[in-house]
Amino acid sequence: MTLEDFLAARPMLFALAYRMLGSSSEAEDVLQEAWLRASTAQGVHNTEAWLTTVVTRLCLDVLGSARARREEYVGPWLPEPLVAVDEGPEQAAELADSVSLAFLVLLESLTPAERAAFLLREVFGFDYGEVASMLERSEASCRQLVSRAHQHVDDRRTRFSADRERAQELSLRFLIACQTGDLEVVTSLLAADAVLVSDGGGKAKAARRPINGPDRIGRFLIGVLQKPGPPIDYVPASINGEAGVIGLVEGVVITAVAVEVVDDVITGIRIVSNPDKLAGVKVP
Repeated sequence: MTLEDFLAARPMLFALAYRMLGSSSEAEDVLQEAWLRASTAQGVHNTEAWLTTVVTRLCLDVLGSARARREEYVGPWLPEPLVAVDEGPEQAAELADSVSLAFLVLLESLTPAERAAFLLREVFGFDYGEVASMLERSEASCRQLVSRAHQHVDDRRTRFSADRERAQELSLRFLIACQTGDLEVVTSLLAADAVLVSDGGGKAKAARRPINGPDRIGRFLIGVLQKPGPPIDYVPASINGEAGVIGLVEGVVITAVAVEVVDDVITGIRIVSNPDKLAGVKVP
């Protein structure tokens, strides 16, 4: 297999590995290993299917060890954020539906096999015969895996606002209200059942449990932003297809905040402050 063949498939392979693992750095490691195997492969007739199979199986191996690490993780776990620089409204809506931080956390409730079957079939569009071959299972077994995954995912899956400009406007209004300590405005922009999840991984200050409700979320964020410390510059950004901001101190990314907007109110806020997960974030 040539390097050109691999590079042509690479965007799709990364998209699959990232959704499987919730980690861009681990996804890159998987792709590097996949290329090492591809570079010596002979007689490959369907490049995409062969590479997808390799990447899927490598991800399943990684997930086996990742489960133990996640159980020892300090506080809530969120995926490594993906920050997009140039994307249109349609691309953003598609991303938010299949790669939002909330959706990737939801995939964590699936078994590795369910996750792989669901993603291969429902997100990447492989038929059941192809999925069965990739997972070395029967078609009937793969149908059961996808069905069980749907039962876990469908009822809890958030459908995001299609109006990205409006979502970004709300997120910036919300940030300004938090910075100025205007609790009334902050709570007015939040849904009654809004949830804030903060991931510091034990390496940065963060709430150890999800925070529920407009008043508690507002008071928490206002309190955090009004604490003394170096000035933080906030840059609007698309984070995993959602409206949000990147926070920087002297040019170094210290936080990524994704804001979920549904029906013109903020329903969820996800904050990644673990420095290990921000090392690869590029400032828009």
